[in-house]
Amino acid sequence: MEKRVVFRSPWLPYLLVAPQIAITVVFFFWPAAQALWFAFQRQDAFGLSTEFAGLDNFADLLRDAHYLQSFQVTALFSVLVATGGITLALLLAVMADRVIRGATVYKTLLIWPYAVAPAIAGVLWGFLFAPSIGIVSYGLRQLGIDWNWVLRSEQAMLLVVIASIWKQISYNFLFFLAGLQAIPRSLIEAAAIDGARPFRRFWTIVFPLLSPTTFFLLVVNIVYAFFDTFGVIDATTQGGPSGATQILVYKVYYDGVKAADLGGSSAQSAILMLIVIALTVVQFRFIERRVNY
Repeated sequence: MEKRVVFRSPWLPYLLVAPQIAITVVFFFWPAAQALWFAFQRQDAFGLSTEFAGLDNFADLLRDAHYLQSFQVTALFSVLVATGGITLALLLAVMADRVIRGATVYKTLLIWPYAVAPAIAGVLWGFLFAPSIGIVSYGLRQLGIDWNWVLRSEQAMLLVVIASIWKQISYNFLFFLAGLQAIPRSLIEAAAIDGARPFRRFWTIVFPLLSPTTFFLLVVNIVYAFFDTFGVIDATTQGGPSGATQILVYKVYYDGVKAADLGGSSAQSAILMLIVIALTVVQFRFIERRVNY
């Protein structure tokens, strides 16, 4: 028999969820509504005068070369972070799942990076790759590689991609490891008895059974690349050099806080929110068809 909870008062369920609803409204819906309203306004730098601008803020963005460049940077950055993070996490999960002796130690060490804040991750990797004192930069110079991400845009992009992947890889690892442990060993053993090699067993049995986990992590990692990597970029490159690492969320912050363009920044946040919603819908509409539940 299905167990159902019966509340004595019809208002008690609403009272229990009221704190979560209040937090969502105050910290999400209300700021989102304000940003959407400000996107159609134009204010001076001191916020003393406001006028209705209509779609002028959006039109100015489409004519802004720096904003269009941030689109390209965000597309490249999100693809590298999402695919790189998922691929490396899957590789680590497969390797950790095979370890018998000391498995708990390996799994614990792989989980630790998730406890590090994004800004701390950015500072850590920025210090390791510092052009003058970084130990990794020193090793690269010994190999004949002139590493200076402060001046070279491609090296700055590589730095923030590495730091962002490292920060998120523990989250991906946990889900992949749980998915691997949920796969019946009898299926893999049967394929091995039939003569299937390890790679074929993984590609034809393990990976299809991991498709729900992979799809979930794909959605989560794209959202992570669009929003949660702000701390990494702000702590390392701050969008430089020459806007090479200025993704959309960082440009929203830069134009709104540093440049004091509240209307333009709000218009950017509205566009960014629509882009993420559209990408999520596309993933659920087309990519989810290939998922085997």
